[in-house]
Amino acid sequence: MWPGVLLVVVMLLARFVPGYLEGGFSQYWMVAMMGPMACCLLLVIWWLAASRATWKERVFGFLGLVAALGLTMALVEPMMRGPGTIYVTLPMGLTAFAIGAALLRKRSPLARTGVAVLLALAGFGFSTLLRNDGMDGDYQLTLHWRWSPSTEERTLAMREAESPSGNVKSAAIATNLALAARDWPAFRGADRSGIYRGPAIETNWSAHPPKLLWKVPIGPGWSSFAAAGNLLFTQEQRGPKETVACYDATTGQEIWNRQYDARIEDPMGGPGPRSTPTLAPSGLFVVGATGVFLRLNPANGDVVWQKDLKQLAARETPMWGFSSSPLVVSGNVIVWAGGKDGKGLLAFDVGTGALRWSAATGNDSYASPQLNTIAGEELVSLLSNEGLVLVEPSSGKVRLNYEWKASGYRALQPAVAGGDTVVMGTPMNVGTRAVRIKKTNNDFSVEELWTTRNLKTDFSDMVTYQGHLYGNDSGLLVCLDLKTGDRKWKDGRYGKGQMLLLENSGVLVVAAEDGKVHLLRADPAAQVELGSFKALEGKTWNHPVVVGDRLYVRNSQEAAAYQLVLANTAAPEQKQ
Repeated sequence: MWPGVLLVVVMLLARFVPGYLEGGFSQYWMVAMMGPMACCLLLVIWWLAASRATWKERVFGFLGLVAALGLTMALVEPMMRGPGTIYVTLPMGLTAFAIGAALLRKRSPLARTGVAVLLALAGFGFSTLLRNDGMDGDYQLTLHWRWSPSTEERTLAMREAESPSGNVKSAAIATNLALAARDWPAFRGADRSGIYRGPAIETNWSAHPPKLLWKVPIGPGWSSFAAAGNLLFTQEQRGPKETVACYDATTGQEIWNRQYDARIEDPMGGPGPRSTPTLAPSGLFVVGATGVFLRLNPANGDVVWQKDLKQLAARETPMWGFSSSPLVVSGNVIVWAGGKDGKGLLAFDVGTGALRWSAATGNDSYASPQLNTIAGEELVSLLSNEGLVLVEPSSGKVRLNYEWKASGYRALQPAVAGGDTVVMGTPMNVGTRAVRIKKTNNDFSVEELWTTRNLKTDFSDMVTYQGHLYGNDSGLLVCLDLKTGDRKWKDGRYGKGQMLLLENSGVLVVAAEDGKVHLLRADPAAQVELGSFKALEGKTWNHPVVVGDRLYVRNSQEAAAYQLVLANTAAPEQKQ
């Protein structure tokens, strides 16, 4: 029996030791996930081929394990399948089986194997008591008792108890006035750089702490905000319906919502939309997680036209849902669909919704198209599993297809600096690469500047500032020299959070995964934190937004607005 016991010990070590190593589970997630899985497989092989049980016992035990696992899989909460099976169900059931067989090794074959199978059933069956609300940035399950109400259920119950929204018609008048100022019109800003170029703020948060203006419950989803005047637009999940909602930025009250039947059940990311609405003079453009693509009237949420990206691209929903935030340029609205036969990027007429052009890309991406001036030419760029593609916004003509393949996915925006340098990130442990794009006789070429594993960004976006790159490496903030890729420093633990650069203040606003907001100096000399506060409860992967003196943050269960003190408005005695 000793091989079975040894495998159980190895399984426990593989499962828990990575959490104590530098980089934690996000660095060694393959060990924490696949190590126990491999031990489970070896336990079954040991029982069938190397244990001293009789052959009848082996067959009976194996069939008992299969039956117990099958019954458990039929009864578990659907989100407990997949990673939940690998992380919880199989290890617990097979550990119980091995321990039972070892403890009862001197009993009769029937008693020994029968009790071991019953213990396995109990181990497997424990999973039926649990609910998985997705994984965190360290690839650990967020588990709750199955009978406890989820945050989404509590939010829906609260909304049902509230009185309906006010007069939409009068709200629409205020909306039309507010749309004159599209302060933050799209995901990570108009140019998707994650850089806010508005007024400077007071950076001494001890003397000038952010002030809570409002906090409201919100449905699940990883959308950020588009902001215009006193309006905030975002996407969320409300039961079986994906929802586009417009909130009053002053009070947090909902002005209108538009719902449609769609829901993604993702045991890793959890339910809800992934992309962020894009606000343009021609309307509000929205992509849902299942491929619903809408143009809405931002004044009241009415649907102007609707498309199905799955049908147009002839593909199924990506593993973690459609996540591309729309890009509006040259009378087109451009989204990523990842279809075959050149149906990677799709451009639609903003007025009619007619398909204008399509361009080939990789078939796996959770990034969004963005508009940049590169080597003197305005181009749309996109990162996918195949690499970087640059296309003309008006025609879709591919001007550059730079191959840098990554197995799996890319969920990052390329960082463009100096008009010709593009920095590309990859998931997990692959690293980051910078290239220089040159234009000669209307043809583009690429020069690789550096590739480093000192920054492994996964799905946390990067920003550039004064010749340096700031990004998230397995939960720790990293500063790299843009010219060489050399690491200047690595410090601070923020989980898989997202950051925003306030350019005129020279600071980084980091919305950490645990719901805290941190203010750091964008300084290549050292990691200097200027202040922090608890902004939200729950896992936070959503990008923060700053407009004027307002900080807007949200996650999969609540949204909040905080007032910041502008640098030129603090009292003189407070500035000292």
